[in-house]
Amino acid sequence: MPIPDYQTLMLPVLRQAAEGERRVPEVAERIADELGLTMEEREELLPSGRQRILHNRIHWAKFYLGKAGLVASPARGRFIATDEGRALLASSPERIDVDLLMQFASFREFYKSSNNGTPTGEATAHAASPRDSSSTPEEQIEAAHKALDAALRGDLIERILQNGPSFFEQLIVDLLVAMGYGGSHRNAAEQLGRTGDGGVDGVINEDRLGLDRVYVQAKRYAGHVTVGRPDVQAFVGSLVGLGATKGVFVTTSTFSAGAQQFVQHLAQRVVLIDGARLASLMIEHGVGVRTHRIIEFKRLDEDFFSEE
Repeated sequence: MPIPDYQTLMLPVLRQAAEGERRVPEVAERIADELGLTMEEREELLPSGRQRILHNRIHWAKFYLGKAGLVASPARGRFIATDEGRALLASSPERIDVDLLMQFASFREFYKSSNNGTPTGEATAHAASPRDSSSTPEEQIEAAHKALDAALRGDLIERILQNGPSFFEQLIVDLLVAMGYGGSHRNAAEQLGRTGDGGVDGVINEDRLGLDRVYVQAKRYAGHVTVGRPDVQAFVGSLVGLGATKGVFVTTSTFSAGAQQFVQHLAQRVVLIDGARLASLMIEHGVGVRTHRIIEFKRLDEDFFSEE
């Protein structure tokens, strides 16, 4: 079953807290067992890859319950139900969510201050409100980042296609150097496009000492043009003729399933980079993009408040 949203998790989290002091990892295991979550679901991560989704949602469920005064933190990393929390459970609620928490004055004050603290006119002022979404704030932020990233990847490919072949060749040089290949822009530029062999556009050092070399094929195709197995076979044939063992085939479009399957069982190591991965690598290594805005998020430093 899918992992419940953080509001749906509020009731089971409070029930766990009513049994005694708990930690988020412990509660996550207990709730996962109750729900019958698979190991894959338990280990599923946020898009950032930095935290399990289940742990994140339980954390935020606990956080909002705390703002309503239903749970308290008696020690670092631990939480337990308060008298108010136990009283709410005694009323046998079918569900605990933000609407129900609004019955508590402390939560209403938190809700009001959190909304008033957002500058008027910001697009996220209403969307990030806990009352309006089943996603945790971190999930909303990561979803927005993912959407912006996807739009940027599309823009990158579009701009590449608007430029000529020489620009694409230089882009590949810049990217490979940014990734640590080729030694320098001058060395990479001298090597790329130098061979002139059929099926190979260039060769670049794998390391700064030139102990091994990688052969490159680059195809600037529109998105509807698929690079098939014959193109990849021709490239591999060129590698065999050159006695090469490593190759990179880059395209702005996509590779067919046959092309992808073909390279999986070769003696040579051939990496296929399609348009989506090319754009992602450009973003990751800062090629053709620049930082527009940095938003810093801080967490409570538990060590600072520890008296141990």
